[in-house]
Amino acid sequence: MMDELELLKKDWKQNDDFKVFSNSEIYKMLHKKSSSIVKILFYISIAELLFWIGISFIPYFSSEEFQEQMELMYGSDIVLTTLNIFSYVVIALFIFLLFRAYKAISVTDNAKKLMKDILHTRKVIKWYVIYNLVMAFTALSISLFHAFHDNPELSAQIEQFNTTQLFIFTGTIIVFIVAFVCIIWLFYALIYGLLLKRLKRNYNELKRLEF
Repeated sequence: MMDELELLKKDWKQNDDFKVFSNSEIYKMLHKKSSSIVKILFYISIAELLFWIGISFIPYFSSEEFQEQMELMYGSDIVLTTLNIFSYVVIALFIFLLFRAYKAISVTDNAKKLMKDILHTRKVIKWYVIYNLVMAFTALSISLFHAFHDNPELSAQIEQFNTTQLFIFTGTIIVFIVAFVCIIWLFYALIYGLLLKRLKRNYNELKRLEF
């Protein structure tokens, strides 16, 4: 019985699954994970660009009435086109910056440079999310303004509001805008936030290793 117990102990020690990784091996794993995360972010940004391009072209492939309503919401076709072009330029710039970040992280063999690239990538994405929130607020505010201001019937009704009714109306509009922006924020928090947290964990792990 004792011989069998000793054999089991010896076998357990030889088949120990708890492997201790060196700093160099951990760095390689973190480097690979970080590169994969940024690559995913890059693909997501391309998908987002294609999505918004598709959405913006809907008025031109739909009925003329729908196109006129879109132009009415933004005051004119020029305003709508300008906002779309500006958005495309910003998204294209964001894609370019993410692509550069992915290339930088993929080829670097220096831990400190990798940490710097991770921080830079997180900063780019955060500024992009902030831009989208500001853009969503601005676009919705402009569309609502023109929707009420350029509609004679609605304008006449608003002019007849007393102080209480005007306060409730204004408050409702503000709540609607804030709710819309919060939905956009939740969208980006879900898509980009999870990946940013993984990048942050990689950065903290690299910092803990004290490269």
